[in-house]
Amino acid sequence: MANLREIAARAGVSVRTVSNVVSGTGPVAPATRARVQQVLDEVQYRPNLAARQLRGGRTGVVGLLVPELDSPYFAELAGLLVRAAAPRSWTVLIDQTGGTAEGERRLLSGSGGRVLDGLVVSPWALPPEELTHHAGERPLVVLGEREAGGAADHVTVDNVAAAHAVTSHLLATGRTRIAAVGVQPHLSNGTAAQRLLGHRRALAEAGLPADPGLEVPTATLHRAAGARALEVLLERPQRPDAVFCFSDQLALGVQRAAWVRGLRVPQDLAVAGFDDVEDGRYATPSLTTVAPDKEQIAERALQCLADRIERRSSAPAQRIVVPHRLVVRESTAPPGRSRSSLADHV
Repeated sequence: MANLREIAARAGVSVRTVSNVVSGTGPVAPATRARVQQVLDEVQYRPNLAARQLRGGRTGVVGLLVPELDSPYFAELAGLLVRAAAPRSWTVLIDQTGGTAEGERRLLSGSGGRVLDGLVVSPWALPPEELTHHAGERPLVVLGEREAGGAADHVTVDNVAAAHAVTSHLLATGRTRIAAVGVQPHLSNGTAAQRLLGHRRALAEAGLPADPGLEVPTATLHRAAGARALEVLLERPQRPDAVFCFSDQLALGVQRAAWVRGLRVPQDLAVAGFDDVEDGRYATPSLTTVAPDKEQIAERALQCLADRIERRSSAPAQRIVVPHRLVVRESTAPPGRSRSSLADHV
């Protein structure tokens, strides 16, 4: 296998530049990085992890801890993170915590031992003080609403603004009894609370009071929980004319339950979700949703790790808010809007 000196000669750059591309650190112009990466791919270069660890105390292996691997959102995010790690020649080890304090504590304390250079974690249960403790053990990046008390870099989306946009869209289509499905008082990560806050703000701006009877808690964010939530809502004296679900899985469950009950989506009931997972794009009807920039979440998280691992950054921890967008599809079409007119949103 070619060594760094040979790769540098073929790419017409310095050995240091090749090293920066391989490790994912150091300033390299995009065109130069692409040229070096092409040579690396041509010679099928693979870093010697044992030698790297002996030289610099690093292995090129990072970890990703998510609550659920069978969640479409976290599965897509894991795939994006693995792809974002490839240009850095990093290997990503992935595990699931179950979203419990015990699972998060166990994996943060023992995950990888000295093998991992750093960790990306999406915590649902651990309090900030425990995350702060773990941030002192190795470079740590936190995803989602839960922060590590300012001790670790934090990558998130503006859940309040995103939820506000969904509810405002539903109001603009003429719906006035808008349910919120996915309230999770048993979790302390703050995501559901932030989405509920954005939902309530949009209602208040439209002069509509928040109705606790239309705010349905769920134990999980899965399809079955969404189906059960709609059954609960349909037993209420006044049925909703729209449902904002805090995940696409919940929304797909709501749509299925609506079909079983003979309700038409969106004519009888508009449905919107959150996450923009692939299933929602190809559901019938296709699902209106919030699309977080998952590619940027993965890239920014790994860049934060790279900065900390290489000790190039001793700056205070960052809070990075990545963009999101509202994607309007068939499930919230106002009366008279055809499916064909929304096809370009798939």
